Amino acid sequence: MPDVFANITKVPSEMLDVIASVLETRAAMPSQQDMISSYLGEIDFPEKSRVLEVGCGTGPICRALVSIPNINQVIGIDPSEHLLSKARELSEGHKGISYQEGDGRKLDFEDSSFDAVILHTTLTHVPGPEEILSEVRRLLKPGGWLGVCDGDFDTATLRLSNSDLLQACCESFVENFVNDRYLVRKMSTLVQGAGFEVQPLKSYGLVETLAPGLTLSWIDRGADALVQKGTISSELGEALKKEGRKRAEQGGFFGYMAYASLIARAPTQ
Repeated sequence: MPDVFANITKVPSEMLDVIASVLETRAAMPSQQDMISSYLGEIDFPEKSRVLEVGCGTGPICRALVSIPNINQVIGIDPSEHLLSKARELSEGHKGISYQEGDGRKLDFEDSSFDAVILHTTLTHVPGPEEILSEVRRLLKPGGWLGVCDGDFDTATLRLSNSDLLQACCESFVENFVNDRYLVRKMSTLVQGAGFEVQPLKSYGLVETLAPGLTLSWIDRGADALVQKGTISSELGEALKKEGRKRAEQGGFFGYMAYASLIARAPTQ
C-alpha cells in the first residue's frame, strides 16, 4: 500500500480528519515546538519576508512562521483542500497567512519570488523529492533560505523487546504512511544536488512515555493497515490497540523517533 500522503487527494474524508488531528497533536507537543523554534530560529529572515511552506497540511508551521519578526507574508501550499479548509479555520485571527491548493512540484509563482521556503515533514512523503527541491530553487530569491525538517522513520519504534508485537504496528505504519523512510539520511545530498549551499544536519528526538498521543496513533494506523491487507485478523488488530493503551495507562509505554533539520541557502548569483 503506497504512502497515503503521496496520494492525499484520493484519501477519504474520514481518514483526512484523522490525519488533521494527528498533525495538530504532533505540532502541540513541547518537543516538536522546541524543534520548530530551533530550526526556524537559524534562518535570518530579511525584513518584510515573503515565506512559502510547501505541504502545509493544517497549517501549524504557517502559524508559527507568521509570529516571527520580519516575516510579512506566509503562503501555505497543500494538495488537499480538506486539510487546507482546516488550516484556514485554525488560522483565523492570524494576519498575514493565506493558503492555496497546489502540487509542490509545479507551482504557479514567479521566479525568485520568495525570501524563504519551508519543507516541514514533506519530502519524506514525496516520490521524486528532487522535483520539489528544483521548484523551490526556482522560487527563491538569490541568497534565499530553505528550511527542511523531517522524521528519520527508520528509527521509529514502540519496541520493549526483540519479540514485541507492537513493533509490527510501527513497521506497518511506516510502510503505509511514508514514501522514503531513509529520506533524512539523503537530505544533505538531495539539497546540495539542487544547487543549494547546505549547513550540517541538526538532530532532535521525539519520545513519548506518559500520556502518549502521536506514537500511540502509530499503533492504530498500523494495525488498521495490517487488518485491511488481511495480514492479521480484526480481533488481533483490536488486541494490539488494547495492549498499547494498557501500557499507556500503566506507565509502561515507549514510543520514539529521531528527527533532523537542515538549513540551506540559494546562491547569491
